[in-house]
Amino acid sequence: MLKQKLDAVLISSIPNIIYLTDFSGFGTKDRDAFLLITNTHQYLFTHAIYRDAAMKFIKKFELIGMNRENPTGESIKKLIINHSIKKLGFEDANLSVWEFERLFKKVNKKILLPTGVVSQLRTIKNTDEIDAIKNACALGDKAYSHIQKSLRIGMSEKDVAFELEYFIRKNGGEISFTTIVAFGENAAYIHHEKGNRRLKSDEFVLLDFGVKLNNYCSDMSRTFFFGKARADDRKSYQSVLKSQQNAIDYIEEKLSKKEKIQGEMADKISRDYLVSQGFPNLPYSLGHGIGLEVHEAPRLTPAYKQILENGMVFSIEPGIYLTGKFGIRIEDLFAIENNKLIPLTHSPKDLIEIK
Repeated sequence: MLKQKLDAVLISSIPNIIYLTDFSGFGTKDRDAFLLITNTHQYLFTHAIYRDAAMKFIKKFELIGMNRENPTGESIKKLIINHSIKKLGFEDANLSVWEFERLFKKVNKKILLPTGVVSQLRTIKNTDEIDAIKNACALGDKAYSHIQKSLRIGMSEKDVAFELEYFIRKNGGEISFTTIVAFGENAAYIHHEKGNRRLKSDEFVLLDFGVKLNNYCSDMSRTFFFGKARADDRKSYQSVLKSQQNAIDYIEEKLSKKEKIQGEMADKISRDYLVSQGFPNLPYSLGHGIGLEVHEAPRLTPAYKQILENGMVFSIEPGIYLTGKFGIRIEDLFAIENNKLIPLTHSPKDLIEIK
């Protein structure tokens, strides 16, 4: 706040509220909480249904009720006056236009400044956060091993997703995003919606899934072959694996030389290799950050200048997608700790044939 010359910040993003309070009990579908933080005071706005839990678990915040008799916009206006707030940061990327007008209807708009201050803080993880992501990844690795043993001819994509998600929940986790299960030609669609397509022999199977454990997320993709892979299948798979390894090698080399690691360069090295092998250009960014959310900073993309630093956790996930044929994606999570690139997902990456 001092760096951005702000007198106060209004936090509306639920992941950011979790980050600052360690409380994850607020709903995510409705706007059930706000934080307003000044240089001297911390306020929590929430509904009566959350009051008791909030008072029990959230310390050092003064609770202000959200209700018809006490509109949040009125409370914010009073605090602005009481604390002589001249510059109020707000999360413009999180509020809708309707919410913005409702909250700040009676506030001088000139004092409002968009900010992503908390999201920026979250980009660098501490040891506890990285350990939490490691634990989520470990459960994801176990789930992947389990599902390989469970596959049978005739299972539908929905059957596989159900079995995978049941295993995760049975072992104490939740799903961090909608599970992708794609058989054969369906894997060519990056965000394929699982359906009733049934597993056949001699085709690729693509899984993209994540675990949420103690509020922190994992994300991993694996592609394997159900049956006996042909030479062209093996060549395609090895190209994706090599593409990922090239990006890993670049980051490790830069770390060893203590040079700046450019996220866009890791992306370029990976995608250029795929193109050199005759495959289409990568249709998305090579990687994204992860933590309380599945997608957060940093970004490994040509469109975003990002220097990768200690404490950052991110994916590296190249892929090829051939419409009407198949898709292959390999995704792993990595952390930079003590100037070393640490893999957080450990499931095998060599092409597996399940016969």
